[in-house]
Amino acid sequence: MSLYKGNSENKNGERRSSTAKMSEGKKMTSSRRHQLKSMLLQIATKWLEEEKREVAAAKEAYMAENCPAPDLSGDVAALTEVCKKLHQTIDKIDEERYDIEAKVLKVNKEIEDLRLKVVELAGVKKPALKKVRMSADAMLKALLGSKHTVNMDLRANLKQVKKEVKEEPTEAVGDWRKNIEDKADRKKMFESS
Repeated sequence: MSLYKGNSENKNGERRSSTAKMSEGKKMTSSRRHQLKSMLLQIATKWLEEEKREVAAAKEAYMAENCPAPDLSGDVAALTEVCKKLHQTIDKIDEERYDIEAKVLKVNKEIEDLRLKVVELAGVKKPALKKVRMSADAMLKALLGSKHTVNMDLRANLKQVKKEVKEEPTEAVGDWRKNIEDKADRKKMFESS
């Protein structure tokens, strides 16, 4: 038997680490999982409370540094002077806030443009389509719904056209014997040459 807790020996005398032992054994029980979850949540709530306290302390320190308490004792002229200084600092802070907001908007727009470029470069992946045996009527019915009935018999929509019968004049045919005699003259032309 081993002196170390992390390793153990099996029947054949081979050593195993504790992680291999855990993977072969049972998984974590639900009560243990629930206990660990609750402990994690408690730790997270403590961290959030500490963070809130730190933010509040930083806010108070900033206000004490940048906004000292005004001295309100004195005559009206001194008070008006204090009010003017406060208004000037308010205007200065508003200008800074406006400039910072403009910078943030510009940076956000650049980020969005870059994100769109990344999407364009990656391209849109088309999903693999499955072969479906479906008639055209069934496909249109699936697309348009059961309310619309579509007939795919396209020949039914065509206009009916009557075919005109051309009559050949009988005079052009003439007597067949005369045609043979005319052709015989032609035959003689070729034979004589």
